[in-house]
Amino acid sequence: MLIVGNGRLITRDSKNLYMEDGSVVIEGNKILEIGSTENIKKKYSTEEYIDANGKVIMPGMINTHNHIYSSFATGMPSKESKNFVEILENLWWKIDKKLTLEDVKYSALNTYLECIKNGTTTIFDHHASQGAVTDSLFTIAEVAKKMNVRSNLCYEVTDRDGKEIMEQAINENVNFIKHANSLNDDMLKGMFGLHASMTLSNDTMQKCAKAISDLEAGFHVHVAEGIADVYDSLNKYGKRVVERFNDFGMLNEKTIAVHGIHTNKREMDILRDTNTMVVHNSESNMGNAVGCAPVIEMLKNDILVGLGTDGFTSDMFESMKVANLLQKHNLCDPRIAWGEVPTMIFENNRKIANRYIESPIGIIKEGALADIIIVDYIPHTPFNEDTFDSHILFKFMGRSVDTTIINGKVVMKDREVLVVDEEEILSKSRELSSKLWSRV
Repeated sequence: MLIVGNGRLITRDSKNLYMEDGSVVIEGNKILEIGSTENIKKKYSTEEYIDANGKVIMPGMINTHNHIYSSFATGMPSKESKNFVEILENLWWKIDKKLTLEDVKYSALNTYLECIKNGTTTIFDHHASQGAVTDSLFTIAEVAKKMNVRSNLCYEVTDRDGKEIMEQAINENVNFIKHANSLNDDMLKGMFGLHASMTLSNDTMQKCAKAISDLEAGFHVHVAEGIADVYDSLNKYGKRVVERFNDFGMLNEKTIAVHGIHTNKREMDILRDTNTMVVHNSESNMGNAVGCAPVIEMLKNDILVGLGTDGFTSDMFESMKVANLLQKHNLCDPRIAWGEVPTMIFENNRKIANRYIESPIGIIKEGALADIIIVDYIPHTPFNEDTFDSHILFKFMGRSVDTTIINGKVVMKDREVLVVDEEEILSKSRELSSKLWSRV
């Protein structure tokens, strides 16, 4: 048994949103009870007690779209690109062809290390390593187990590197989904990854739809991220991107349609009617200059919209800040996003996760999975259930997290990562990334 106490407790449970001096009792991998520190101390005696010392105790962050394979791109020189397709061709599609399974392993080690240090306890990852397809998801899964980070993994299927690699990718998805489903473990789940409409033929789409028909999983796919994706679909197939995926039966309550920047009202209606999830990635969209996703309109249209990072960062607090600013700037309305962005990151991300995970997640209440972080923040203005989201928006950063608990296990305490040798990972990663750069 573990008790985390003496902190400002944000539960995200509407029945008891906030406690000024709260404590959480963890038994195994779940939350047994919450209460005032005084009452919990009287009721329980335990050898393991973490004193938050007035800092903030809150649920771990959930990232609903990430790219582990992008880790080694940090700082890498690349050819100047004037649009999104050129960015793909000059950077990402060059990198994924040259990755080895060892590169994949250390990309995962680094990403999960960053997740732990930034308080991100669950990620949905969309992987690509065209030079090392087979066993790539299993390699990442082994790292996830070692690092104790909750993960949902998939491999992106695409036609851009030929039929053989495309079929390897389909098999990797199918084999991994079956493996993850057989474990019946909320720490590891699988989806079926697709790159994007513009790199998928009708034949491949049909193969993917057939491959997943008997599996309990949905698709994880980039949808209308750049305008080129829309033009490609219209020119080749006479329909828009969302309509095309819907025609293949790929949109449902288990599917994540990432980005959705260039979607119209008709497509939003399809996403809503099929109960498809959408994930917004504000920083990546700005960096790639592809536009601003109409997520405010999507939310008004009763679409479940979450927040991801697209590999841009592992800091969900940072992503929250940028999402808030981007929507205000794009709509020229300072009233926008105050409520919508916290809903996306704190409510909708957990709803997305719970479409794959049975136990409650992203919330601190009895019976929920024990994914908890302590944030080193002592407010200088009133901090309560009416104000804490503003404090998070303006003051919290990933590096403010000093303790991370995932599935009831303490993986970082007082900024010290306990599950791996951080220096060994960083040293080896510098060696491997340098070799990758030379190959690219």
